[in-house]
Amino acid sequence: MSTQDPNDPGAQPGGQPSEQEMMAAYEEQMRNIRVEELLVQALASIIEVGGRRGGLAGPPEEAGDTDPDQLGLAIEVIRALQPLAAPLLGPNASQVDQALSQLQIAYTKITGAPAPSSGGASGGPGGPAGPGAGGSGLWTPGQ
Repeated sequence: MSTQDPNDPGAQPGGQPSEQEMMAAYEEQMRNIRVEELLVQALASIIEVGGRRGGLAGPPEEAGDTDPDQLGLAIEVIRALQPLAAPLLGPNASQVDQALSQLQIAYTKITGAPAPSSGGASGGPGGPAGPGAGGSGLWTPGQ
């Protein structure tokens, strides 16, 4: 049980941290967090949101509306981050591969089209570059 000094000007009723305390905690976290941790957290969050946009989060009322554009973007971002995250994840990298496969299948079920690829429709950098050109319709760097 924590005690709170009623004379503390930063003290909040009910034991809630003050704005100054929250800022100090945030600053402490920023001093100590590593980019590798953020990368893995971001990847996990993008997989979660992609699953929701693909209708994979359980009952529709929990998942929300499907959104093929958001799902496609999630797939592309996961593909871009995967090579950077794989060495950090070690044997757990296969879980990212499995999640990506599930998202790609969901995308194909929703749209009837293949999931977007980072290299265009031909699988390479010389593939079609934009909407209506046979690609996913999503812009990716280098296109």
